[in-house]
Amino acid sequence: MEPSSKQLLTLQKTADILNVKYPRVAEMVRTGTIPDQCIVRLGRQIRINPDALEQFVRNGGNALAGDWRHEPKAGVVA
Repeated sequence: MEPSSKQLLTLQKTADILNVKYPRVAEMVRTGTIPDQCIVRLGRQIRINPDALEQFVRNGGNALAGDWRHEPKAGVVA
């Protein structure tokens, strides 16, 4: 296997590339929205393979579970 000239991405760098906040990327990793083939685990550290991430985005990604709207909490008037 030939080494890639690209470095693995931190979750912060991934958030910057996807133009979302860090907690969103962490949630996407935790829930499986970003597929396992993009994720590299180094002990407790998580890195993202940039080539796999690019392919994932090119294929349209995955939707987050649930509806896109947040439901108001019970008893709260919107």
